[in-house]
Amino acid sequence: PPGSSLVLTITRCTLDCYGAGAGGTRNIAGNANLHLLLESELANLHHMDGALVFTSCYVANDATLSTLASKLPGCVIFSDAANHASMIQGIRHSKAVKKIFRHNDVSHLEELLQTVDPAVPKIIAFESVYSMSGSIAPIDDICNLAKKYGAITFLDEVHAVGMYGPRGAGVAEHLDFELNATKPVRGNGAIMDKVDIVSGTLGKAFGVVGGYIAGSEALIDMIRSYAPGFIFTTSLPPAVVSGALTAIQYLKTSTRERQLQQLNTRLLKARLAELDIPVVPNPSHIVPVLVGEAEVCKRASDQLLREHNIYVQSINSPTVATGEERLRITPTPGHDLAMLNELVGALEQVWQRNSFKRVSDWVSDGGRAGVGIPGMKKVEPIWTDKQLDVGAGIADEAAIAQIGVAA
Repeated sequence: PPGSSLVLTITRCTLDCYGAGAGGTRNIAGNANLHLLLESELANLHHMDGALVFTSCYVANDATLSTLASKLPGCVIFSDAANHASMIQGIRHSKAVKKIFRHNDVSHLEELLQTVDPAVPKIIAFESVYSMSGSIAPIDDICNLAKKYGAITFLDEVHAVGMYGPRGAGVAEHLDFELNATKPVRGNGAIMDKVDIVSGTLGKAFGVVGGYIAGSEALIDMIRSYAPGFIFTTSLPPAVVSGALTAIQYLKTSTRERQLQQLNTRLLKARLAELDIPVVPNPSHIVPVLVGEAEVCKRASDQLLREHNIYVQSINSPTVATGEERLRITPTPGHDLAMLNELVGALEQVWQRNSFKRVSDWVSDGGRAGVGIPGMKKVEPIWTDKQLDVGAGIADEAAIAQIGVAA
């Protein structure tokens, strides 16, 4: 792929020029102009005043939440029940009062907000795309509640940066797709304006390693000055930084990769539905295939790898609820139709061989994790045909071929 080749070329050139390591922490010898350029690019991507790069987004979330909440006297943090371990750890380290609201339940969040004195500092911590279910947060509704009750919003876009929005800034950008495509600046009236702090990763769509936050100048200065996770660790190597910078710049202008991923996801979900193989419904690129038992889920993963040379990770309790164990599949732009067909055929063989539950079986059992639940509305993908440049009536296979040829 052109983006990958470009990133590799720039990374190699930087490695030859700067060497393998950064040489120290950001405060002592490990701060190069490349780091500042990357942070400027990230701030621009998210329509923020500034950004700060960390060695991983686990560290970024932990360091930012723990530092920010500990510096706000009496701070109360409202945390989505499905938040990532890094956010939970940061909240724990802050020693702030924590209130957990049911996953994506705005009504429950407001009930909890009403129990706290309006004068008390508050943070609402949540994600845009939840990686184990593929669900997407009601970002606008949560931000509106934050404004109503005087709370700071902390949005984790780890599973969305590079993959959503006209420039790859994530779901918050995607929700005002046309506006942000034509006027990508803070103050344009988009939902992005309502988000106070964004965290993201350089290790997924951007293809390297590292994490970051973006926010106001005051916030960035505070975290830079007080967060141990930033201050006392060796900074990212220049080659990694230049690779990340190149990937971000490339994906700001190239939509082909995002479109192909979404079309591959649509096609895979449709093929599995035809075979009655249960997929947890969601609007994102995540394809969670419900199995329901830890032992058999691991067996399915092992069989796919051993017999079909296909790696699909099993997700078991406590990462997901007991009885909702699943295989998590994430199509990429690099998967072609032959690969998708091979995966579907392999899954069907595994399902037949092990007599795993299909959607119809889950219906008989009353349903679980959104699968086989009577009266449940169909979940539409967040990417529209217009955003994918797909005309009405064009099959997913044809659209994939069309985008591939155009690129």
